[in-house]
Amino acid sequence: MHPSPLERSPPMHAPVVTTGRDLRLDLFRGLALWLIFLDHIPSNVVAWGTIRNYGFSDATEIFVFVSGYTAAFVYGKEMRERGFMIAGAHILRRVWQIYVAHVFLFAIYLAEISYVATSFENPLYAEEMNILDFLKQPEVTIVQALLLKFKPANMDILPLYIVLLLLFPPILRLLQFRASLALGASVLLYVLTWEFNWNLPSYPSGHWYFNPFAWQLLFVFGAWCALGGAQRLGAVLQSRITLGVAVAYLLFAFVITLTWYLPGMGQYVPHWLEQLIYPIDKVNLDALRFAHFLALAVVTVRFIPREWPVLKSRWLWAPIVCGQHSLEIFCLGVFLSFAAHFAMVEISGAIWMQLLLSA
Repeated sequence: MHPSPLERSPPMHAPVVTTGRDLRLDLFRGLALWLIFLDHIPSNVVAWGTIRNYGFSDATEIFVFVSGYTAAFVYGKEMRERGFMIAGAHILRRVWQIYVAHVFLFAIYLAEISYVATSFENPLYAEEMNILDFLKQPEVTIVQALLLKFKPANMDILPLYIVLLLLFPPILRLLQFRASLALGASVLLYVLTWEFNWNLPSYPSGHWYFNPFAWQLLFVFGAWCALGGAQRLGAVLQSRITLGVAVAYLLFAFVITLTWYLPGMGQYVPHWLEQLIYPIDKVNLDALRFAHFLALAVVTVRFIPREWPVLKSRWLWAPIVCGQHSLEIFCLGVFLSFAAHFAMVEISGAIWMQLLLSA
């Protein structure tokens, strides 16, 4: 998420893994982690450069899609060569690793927020980071946190990833033998989720911010692409018509997004169109968000080929390595985002400080 620490380390300490990998995936997952880090810092002027301000989707879609793609790429080969049980066991071992990382991050993040809130006598830190319930009832809240029901601010992505990966072994098996059926089942679950408002409960109230029953569509779609779906879509992706539609949709999303920040432009949006597109729901992965991600993917695939020489240059080394170590970088980014928020509030919120903390 935050490439600068890696930039200060010599490349031989963290070599870029290239064997059999599409470095574009690592690049964009690394960039997505950095964008998520920027978006997690409140009142950060640099965050205006992130994609969420220029369209319907944001870095979360990139992260989830790439995670599904890489999971299928890594474990799909193992499942074919060593069988369902071995590959499934390795997937579950990875789930456990992510869960342990989430628990440790929760403890460290909670300590960080509590220390700052107490030391500077500012309870607003605890409130805006959503840990007041923990401070009031720690013995209850800690259990809910272990059950992934209680999540402080900015800690919603790993629980989503845990659930998606936990259910991945049978999905991966089905993708290998009946890819279209697996993708169709994913679409059906997505539709039923919208129809019946399915979601997982949160503590103390509400539901998950990233509804796994909806976001699984993007994860499964990424896995489907990794296991041959992208090749089957090759002709469509290279079509000028597809590119034209994608660019037109991106421009449409950009114009609509401008009305959120320039209220005077809202008068030019027809009322019927507002009724049609709003609300654009992030919790349940609104179709407009999914379509916006697809449009971005079409343009990216068209203009950045897999063998693009720049991918192996030192200029992109940092984000690619970050993308290859996404769990560690995400956890570090969550911790540093609050530290940056604290520095901007207690030390200086000047532009130079925001630029320094975002670099």
